[in-house]
Amino acid sequence: MNVLDRFRLNGRVAIVTGGARGLGRTAALALASAGASVAVSARDIAAAETAANEIAQTTRAETIGIALDVTRATDIESAFARVIDRFGTIDILVNNAGINIRGPIERLAESDWDAVIDANLKGPWLCCRAVAILMKAKKYGKVINISSMLGEISLPERTPYASSKGGLTLLTKTLALEWAPYGINVNAICPGPFATDINLPLLNDPAVAANFTAKIPLGRWGDPEELGPAIVFLASQAASFITGSTLFIDGGYTAQ
Repeated sequence: MNVLDRFRLNGRVAIVTGGARGLGRTAALALASAGASVAVSARDIAAAETAANEIAQTTRAETIGIALDVTRATDIESAFARVIDRFGTIDILVNNAGINIRGPIERLAESDWDAVIDANLKGPWLCCRAVAILMKAKKYGKVINISSMLGEISLPERTPYASSKGGLTLLTKTLALEWAPYGINVNAICPGPFATDINLPLLNDPAVAANFTAKIPLGRWGDPEELGPAIVFLASQAASFITGSTLFIDGGYTAQ
């Protein structure tokens, strides 16, 4: 077999949570470009359908947009059932949906903590639970959790976010061990500073953005398109012997 053939995803079915924009959209586009059929999910069904249609036009892959609030188990069950009804199965799950609420701990409300933990940690746990029986039964599955470099290091005023991403990294390792006997690979990608909507509060402050850039060894923020190849790699047979790993895509930030 040609080595590049191991990266192809023809015949595979993927679902990407939070796939209508940012790194999620990049992931959905990359998977579709590699041959997968892709379900793009978002809370806003119009945004999900628009993204799915545009990805289909670009890649000619089969896509659908679905409404999904990852903090609600009933939403997940119905959304995943729709994907299975349309495509027959789910082979690849990318847990990307997430939020960030910044601030000193004394100024954050309990509801801020709950919102971030629910979206960033409970959501992936619920989505993994929803595909567990299916993937275990067919002894195949690829789960990619989009964690963060802040799951490894941290910054001030990030208590909910860093806690959620640290938890997601360990959820990845735990499920990798739990599902290894069933041939299911579970890995995490930990992005660093990427120019996405979630980082607009930083990007829109020139001083803060410059301070971040000065701490990145490669000297720049990441382009969302630089995440796509890593997603395809971990979703493919090229990564068949990789599980429980965290891949940092951060310009060298965490190497310091």
